[in-house]
Amino acid sequence: MTKTKDLETSPHPLEYLVVGHVTTDLTETGTQLGGTVTFSGLTAAALGIRTGIITSHQPDLDISPLQHLWVKTIPSKTTTTFKNISDGVHRRQYLYEKAAPINPEDIPEINPPPAIVHLGPVADEVNPVILSNFPQSMKCLTPQGWLRTTNSDNQVHSQDWANREEILAQVDAAVVSLEDVQYDEETIAGMASAAPVFAVTENYKGARIYWHNDARFFSAPKVKYEDDTGAGDIFSAAFFCRYFQTKDPWEAGRFAVLIASWSVAHKGLDSIPSEQAIEQAKTEVLGQ
Repeated sequence: MTKTKDLETSPHPLEYLVVGHVTTDLTETGTQLGGTVTFSGLTAAALGIRTGIITSHQPDLDISPLQHLWVKTIPSKTTTTFKNISDGVHRRQYLYEKAAPINPEDIPEINPPPAIVHLGPVADEVNPVILSNFPQSMKCLTPQGWLRTTNSDNQVHSQDWANREEILAQVDAAVVSLEDVQYDEETIAGMASAAPVFAVTENYKGARIYWHNDARFFSAPKVKYEDDTGAGDIFSAAFFCRYFQTKDPWEAGRFAVLIASWSVAHKGLDSIPSEQAIEQAKTEVLGQ
């Protein structure tokens, strides 16, 4: 098991904390590390932000790609395991195993609190009450894991998210995909009216951002598709971090669309943005 950094001995406070399951993703070429905490956490770190994750997995899982982050692991006999089948437009997903849930009592006291807290459930594993642990942080949410369940064949399908407006009203920003909400515009309207800043990703087309009773769409550049696993999580971290820095969700939306769009031209963790891609995105956004 990878030895992770101890928060108590870290010389610098956390700026970005993401909570949820790391996953084992089954692919045609073998297994790879995945999950929102992986893709969002590594993206935030690539942006130069001190990042930590709170997660759960079995002891023998190789999480060495996360070794430069602070990691707290809740012990589990299993690791959340997915299989994703995507052609860049449509996706089928299967969930075979699920690690231990993450509850408020699992969250250590972090002083000073992180600037950004991101709850990133992938399999209905994160208790939303955790938001109340961080009254001083910017609270962000990617609720996809609360919007899906599995059938008898382990295939993921949608489910209703109870108390969604109540939970969204507690956050500063949230991101969903059209697929998460089954392309239901009524559901999107309800969510957008509950959250102060709300983003909806539209796959290869781009994303729309809702703010102050206004909505704007930002189109995505065309790229050669390789793999879109994690693209939504990369978008989310780029959006949340840029919004925190600029206080401008329109600029954050343009930036995140570019970063996420370019990510699908790479496979697996190679999709995490490079320093060159980050600087290019900043330049293009500022030039618009």
